[in-house]
Amino acid sequence: MALLSAVALLSQGSGEQGDASGSARASTPREPSANTARAASGSPTGQGGAEQPQEKAPRFSKTICWQDLERFNESVTLGTFRDWAGPLLASKDPHVLAYLKERLAELIGEDEGRALEVLGWAREASPAEFKLLLAGVRGAPALLKPRVVEQLMTLGLDEKLDLGRRAGFLDGLQKLPRLEPAQLERLSHFAKDAASGEAGWVTTRAIGRVMKQDFERTGNIKPYLDKLLAIGTESLDEPVRYLALEMEMHADAPLDTQTTARLAQVLTTEGSGDVRQVAAHDLSLAQDKAQVLDIYARAFATERDLCVRWALFRFSARAAGKDALPVMANMALADPRFQGDYQDFERLYASGIVDYDRIWFSLPSQDPHGCLDHHDG
Repeated sequence: MALLSAVALLSQGSGEQGDASGSARASTPREPSANTARAASGSPTGQGGAEQPQEKAPRFSKTICWQDLERFNESVTLGTFRDWAGPLLASKDPHVLAYLKERLAELIGEDEGRALEVLGWAREASPAEFKLLLAGVRGAPALLKPRVVEQLMTLGLDEKLDLGRRAGFLDGLQKLPRLEPAQLERLSHFAKDAASGEAGWVTTRAIGRVMKQDFERTGNIKPYLDKLLAIGTESLDEPVRYLALEMEMHADAPLDTQTTARLAQVLTTEGSGDVRQVAAHDLSLAQDKAQVLDIYARAFATERDLCVRWALFRFSARAAGKDALPVMANMALADPRFQGDYQDFERLYASGIVDYDRIWFSLPSQDPHGCLDHHDG
């Protein structure tokens, strides 16, 4: 793939630059090695009579020359990648960046040792290089090797690193086909930590995405649901709680009575209306329809937030279909603002439509109460 990308870039570049590329090379001063550039924090290179160190590797101009890219593609190795890629990365050309990511992934391949070496570089890399190195590891088959997974977790949970860098390492976990129980425990414990910040949010998302893949392949979901529910009820960070409960619905898996009961508690104990809304959405996946309709009815009676009430109302239909109409009628009696909504649902069910998505998109408005800034129904 990287070779194809390079060929495409070269074809494009040859038409765009022509003879100008040669004059650009001639007028551009030689660049220091990537290590020197990093140490100097991007300071300009002197053009006087300073001694130039001997370089075995070809030099590449920050002004991208397609001939340079061709030489890079043909000759680069993992050992020379950082020094050679530095000037190309500095161009900030998105096509070149995409090529570098693919080429690095090819160089790593299935080699566990190479992936670990690149992760070692990433620990101290500049922000732009860090993103490139992590993308290369994530795109390589070696990502799934046990030692690589363990190193990603170790770096992501390393308190000596800043949270932004830790988030980058933890983000690489989302492509895993499964998480072992011990790994899931470590990650969920970190995500619940009040100090985890952005990294905790990224970790929660990774757990949810791995859960979806594992469930689709094997049907295994309960360990993930339990941990996400724990994060969704115990984290002190509202965006993390919201995301944890939101990820549960992405798997679209039926909820057993125990999980249903735990989510019901969120409706009465959670302080954020947004989080209560997403809990109501989750509950629509409950296996026991009578149980969840009772939960919705009791929560509606004590809820004062209009948007949460709207969630309880409409997700009653999502949970139980036409059988929810008596509960929805009582809700509309208790809160006249929902009488028109009830009549719309009643009319559509009477017309013979039973699929909730068809019902939803047949409504006169999907946002009659101005509540759908964060939710799609």
